[in-house]
Amino acid sequence: MIKKSISAMALVLSAMSLVTMMSAPVRAEGAAGKHVNVRGSIVSHAGSTLTVKTREGETLDINLAEGLQVSAVANARIEDIKPGDFVGIASLPKKDGGDGALEVLIFPPALKGAGEGSYGWDLKPNSSMTNATVADAVTGVDGRTVTVSYKGKEKKISIPDGTPVVTLAPATKEDLVPGAVVFVPAEKASTGTVAQRLVVGKNGVVPPM
Repeated sequence: MIKKSISAMALVLSAMSLVTMMSAPVRAEGAAGKHVNVRGSIVSHAGSTLTVKTREGETLDINLAEGLQVSAVANARIEDIKPGDFVGIASLPKKDGGDGALEVLIFPPALKGAGEGSYGWDLKPNSSMTNATVADAVTGVDGRTVTVSYKGKEKKISIPDGTPVVTLAPATKEDLVPGAVVFVPAEKASTGTVAQRLVVGKNGVVPPM
């Protein structure tokens, strides 16, 4: 029981960092370095160095900070999204108004309200990340449309069938194996690229964010 409780607490703490990361707009380079989101597959993991083949084709060495927080994602269903849920949705503007989802992350209840807001995101050009509470969810012919609320504002986002929908799952450094897909929010400075947290693909489910 104690072991399960510790595992659950570790997941919540890691998830809190993930929510914070997913609410951070892209920053200019400053004292703390430039924020970069690294997406790709692990080439190798040795000690505190993670080598990743990025989606842009670059091979990048990432320095893993002491106390690295590792999370994974697990599959969820579009039907799981219900009013009151706190979600992180990456989306693109639609020509006919509103936004269309690129992916949806359903956060656990303990994280409701953390990192609330809508910000620029780099999953695709002109995409945004919205961390918000689902006000309503209406089933349509092709998927579902949700209205989410954040900081007194509302945003309507359609979620087509086939859109990746995930929730958080536990993971450890032992899951950082060659070939695993990772999403790494990092800081790039003159001393190298450093990460304090990351999301790794596990059990066939890859980070869609």
